[in-house]
Amino acid sequence: MTGISADRVVMHFDQFTAVNDVSFAVEQGEFVTLLGPSGCGKTTLLKMISGFLTPSAGRIILGGRDVTRVPPEARDTALCFQSYALFPHLSVRENLEFGLKQKKVPRAERLARLGEVAEKLGLEPQLDKLPNQLSGGQQQRVSLGRALVMRPGVILFDEPLSNLDAKLRDQVRVEIRRIQQEFGLTAIYVTHDQAEALALSDRIFVMNAGRVEQADTPEVLYRRPKTRFVADFIGGANVLEGKADGARQVRTAIGPLPLPEHADVGNGPVDIAFRPEAVKLLSASEEGALSARVVNRAFLGHFTDLMVETGGVTYRIQARETTLKEGDTAHFRVAAEDVVVLGDGR
Repeated sequence: MTGISADRVVMHFDQFTAVNDVSFAVEQGEFVTLLGPSGCGKTTLLKMISGFLTPSAGRIILGGRDVTRVPPEARDTALCFQSYALFPHLSVRENLEFGLKQKKVPRAERLARLGEVAEKLGLEPQLDKLPNQLSGGQQQRVSLGRALVMRPGVILFDEPLSNLDAKLRDQVRVEIRRIQQEFGLTAIYVTHDQAEALALSDRIFVMNAGRVEQADTPEVLYRRPKTRFVADFIGGANVLEGKADGARQVRTAIGPLPLPEHADVGNGPVDIAFRPEAVKLLSASEEGALSARVVNRAFLGHFTDLMVETGGVTYRIQARETTLKEGDTAHFRVAAEDVVVLGDGR
């Protein structure tokens, strides 16, 4: 197993800075996801780690070795592409063996590695087929298997599930995590899909405008985002501007919200957030309850999503069961422990 780190990495494309002074460390056997919107720099950072791009500044360290200017084929990494990148004229067996033959791995070891990976990925019945005879999920497993047979210290994923339908995406996602843990691989995974990142990762690096905005476990990122951007991007929190009044509450456009015990904000302007599912709906107006007009109702199976409005501010609340409909008034409360105080990042 191999750890990997970046030390103040920068990537310029002419006048545009795609990655701006990024540093991080990924431990051996850890699964880390680079998450962010299109254009945030996550794929550029992955290409620098893999060796397909050379940083404008900074260093990439792999297993304690500086590989910043080492070509991809000489690094202890393997890349699983978004587009599968299988050779259409080669069988599954030949696709899996291709990299091993390039590295002149002895035949007996090639066959042993191929057999092990084909068994673990359920590809044994497909070995003599061409890629165009396979389903999308099978092709993705071949792409993953081709990386795994190389037994890399670090395996890199560039949005590998984006071409699959929703059900198959869930199945392959579980398979990727199982294989990563079974082989003890260090993994770096790029996606813009928040649910995918939350389900797969030991840690998530949320990227914004070429920087890592916050790096934490999925649970911490979801429950305690540090900035407006992270709160809004991970799970779509309600983000509000307000003013702390010294009475352990923040006055906002939708009404006063309580502050958690650990919050140290003093008096003055403060940004806060709360999750739509943290709202507790009340049957009628109670003392201290907030109220809002329902402007849109969407039944989503396991919960109902309500778009509500108070004083010109629109936000979302969710409920497992409710009879509220458009035009009704919702009465609700948000507990202090569900209010998050955000930092100055944007």
